Amino acid sequence: MKLYDYLDSGNGYKVRLTLAQLGIACDWEERDILRGATRTPEFLARNPNGRIPALELDDGTCLAESNAIIWYLAEGSPLVPDDRLLRAQVLQWMFFEQYSHEPYVATPRFIVKHLPVDSPRRAELPDRLERGRAALAVMERHLTAHRFFVGERYTLADIALYAYTHVADQGGHDLAPYPQLRAWLDRVASQPGYRPLMARPAARAVR
Repeated sequence: MKLYDYLDSGNGYKVRLTLAQLGIACDWEERDILRGATRTPEFLARNPNGRIPALELDDGTCLAESNAIIWYLAEGSPLVPDDRLLRAQVLQWMFFEQYSHEPYVATPRFIVKHLPVDSPRRAELPDRLERGRAALAVMERHLTAHRFFVGERYTLADIALYAYTHVADQGGHDLAPYPQLRAWLDRVASQPGYRPLMARPAARAVR
């Protein structure tokens, strides 16, 4: 398999972390999203949506969307529960991450880190940060009674939510008011096979 990715992407990081923790080797190619490397005809033939991550399977099929990719990779592993309700709860939190969390935690980080100080998109920050605080508060309340998000064990729900939460401060979020969330971040970082966001994949990496 081959992963098309951008190292600073939390969505790409979900896939890299899942691969590392499952011990799956994968070729890796970085695509600079800031320079249009996902908008070339060659890349659009793989993912017409022009986004990373994209995972090219051994038969040439290309799978897009980070949460779909990690579900494909982890199916049948301890990261996906066998129980029907628990599986649905993992998906529940993964949908929460995409719709209630990522636009208001990940997007401010992108605006702050990668756009110029005079970008008109900076006007979005107050509203996005307010909505991000609401999402973080939902997570904090849940973690008050739970060590992990589903079934009291580490699952894809934790990977999906960890990716951008642990760097939320880079977009202007203060995590100090969320002690249970911060303790959960530490628990995730202590899991076997953990790799930090900016660690380049070691196995079979290509440039």
